[in-house]
Amino acid sequence: MPHLEGRPVVVLSNNDGCIVSRTDEAKKIGVEMAGPYFKAKPLIEAHGVATFSSNYNLYGDLSWRVMETLRTLLPEGCVEVYSVDEAFLDLSHIAPENLKDFAFHIKDTVEQWTGIRVSIGVAPTKVLSKVANRLCKKHKAITNCVLVLDTPRKLEQALEKTPVEDIWGVGHQYAKKLQLYQINNALELSKKDIPWATKNLGGVVGARLLRELQGIPSREMEEALVNKKMIATTRMFGSPVTELADIKEAIATYTSRAAEKLRRQNSAANTVSIFIVPKETSTGKYFRHGPSLSSYTILPSATSLTNELIKAAVKQVDHLFEQGRIYKKAGVTLSGIVPDNAIQSSLFDPAPNEKARMLMSMMDNINFSMRNDVLKFAASGTNKDWKMRQELRSPRYTTRWEELFEIK
Repeated sequence: MPHLEGRPVVVLSNNDGCIVSRTDEAKKIGVEMAGPYFKAKPLIEAHGVATFSSNYNLYGDLSWRVMETLRTLLPEGCVEVYSVDEAFLDLSHIAPENLKDFAFHIKDTVEQWTGIRVSIGVAPTKVLSKVANRLCKKHKAITNCVLVLDTPRKLEQALEKTPVEDIWGVGHQYAKKLQLYQINNALELSKKDIPWATKNLGGVVGARLLRELQGIPSREMEEALVNKKMIATTRMFGSPVTELADIKEAIATYTSRAAEKLRRQNSAANTVSIFIVPKETSTGKYFRHGPSLSSYTILPSATSLTNELIKAAVKQVDHLFEQGRIYKKAGVTLSGIVPDNAIQSSLFDPAPNEKARMLMSMMDNINFSMRNDVLKFAASGTNKDWKMRQELRSPRYTTRWEELFEIK
């Protein structure tokens, strides 16, 4: 948003609990990453930091726009969507001397077409490109958010400036282990040999990481996963939940969301799993999570019908719920996913209910076009006092007619 230019901004996690994203301006005034919002609130208010709840509808749509822009600029198969805000690009068809200009062309086009600012790191391998991207974001004034590591000297300097804990694929525990071996940056790690990496960095995975640091591509471009093998919907409750009826409503609502995703990829599931999580309990000055309580049901045959999935999911709540406990989170997972047109059933199962499938399709179409669950099953409830809190959410400018941005 133009009026936020140069102003510190933070984004909060589910239920506005923790800070999960910060602009450079917010970092400079001392706002900590992953810190509780209530602790940072005095600092945020004192410096006029713009604060927003997570806005998944907006993020998903803008992510799709960015990825589609990248696909228009590159040949087919040269874009791998890694996450909602990251992608790998195959630039092997670009002459080495033109890489920097082409990277700026991509950056300028994405920003002009979508309004989303991007940074681009170019290097011989995926791991090295992540190194380049980290450095170009860290030194924006020098790199203008584009860094091409196209010479041995540039690669060596970049690796030397990258602590081991900031290497893509090196977790916290492995970073501490490497530091015990007096390996403190990516350059020192890159000088090790493959047998050492295999022994000390997790076998084949560690060997692959080392090759990538040495400039040997070991991670090929991957095709987008069209159909998921597991579909989950999980949410934190907006307020503590103590009643069985509220837990059942939440489970029914999450099952409905998962069923919509299931039908969107023309699939059916034969296993329904649920979990509920009790609120933390105090142990002196520390807090700990209560044990996650989970259960699953294997259906007689795979289905994509919301009512059948809800019935199987809600039934499990009775076995997990304990009166007197306070619950903070719940979730539903659908697995054992198969194509909806290839469901294997027994000789004694009733014929598929085509009218029920038509009903599901009609509900999906209406809910997609009208939003806000215009049609839903009664098991999902009407009040939803447990619904996730998003008190500071920005408008969903690109996916809601009533929330379109107005230019005056």
